[in-house]
Amino acid sequence: MGSRFLEVGERIRELIEQLRTREEGQGMVEYALILVLISIVVIVILSTLGKTLNNVYSNVSKGLSS
Repeated sequence: MGSRFLEVGERIRELIEQLRTREEGQGMVEYALILVLISIVVIVILSTLGKTLNNVYSNVSKGLSS
């Protein structure tokens, strides 16, 4: 019974070591960071140009309705 516990403990240690050395998750984290940075840039641009774009769309809408 004691040796079975040692086997399970050793297997758990091996799995933890495999998780530490894996590099598959790093690519996903990098993609997520890129998406976050792009989102921040888009939000800043839209908040800066939002009023101007609203005026343009309003003028276009008024021009089409008359």
